Amino acid sequence: MPFVILRWLLAVTSVFILSLAIMAVSTKVSAHQLKIASTTVLFNERTGNIEIMHRFILHDAEHAVRDLFDRKADIHQREATRQQFADYVMQAFALADHHQQQLPLMRVGHEIQGVNFWVYQETPIPADLTQLQIKHKALHDLWPDQQNLVNVEGLGAVKSVIFTAESDWQAVQLN
Repeated sequence: MPFVILRWLLAVTSVFILSLAIMAVSTKVSAHQLKIASTTVLFNERTGNIEIMHRFILHDAEHAVRDLFDRKADIHQREATRQQFADYVMQAFALADHHQQQLPLMRVGHEIQGVNFWVYQETPIPADLTQLQIKHKALHDLWPDQQNLVNVEGLGAVKSVIFTAESDWQAVQLN
């Protein structure tokens, strides 16, 4: 009888360990497959600027720099790699007014903060802006399932648009 109990305990333990391993792998795979970035476009009346804050998951940025630039690219250790990724993001993002005139976006900086890579830009708020045209193509050239969420804040209710690989310019009506 004790042998039966021992076999049962081994079987239960094996199933438990296998379940934990599957959950760990599933969590790792799903986290890796998230492929989403978020951008806040903030109308800051105090400064008179539109402030843009792009947030990328650092793990995705790590993979992206290796695919985009160099297999040995190191976003953690090399400022040149961080700068290169920030430049890539700035080229993939654009704002335009209601006349479809692109706004001149100025570099403010970039940083690693926890599990995120941030890229910052700004531009003066144009007079009489009634609509904001937005384009955000970052990482779409690498991953067709990449989604870029853009939230427009500071002029009443937050307005959001999501960019996929098929997206081009999208318009947000302003108050």
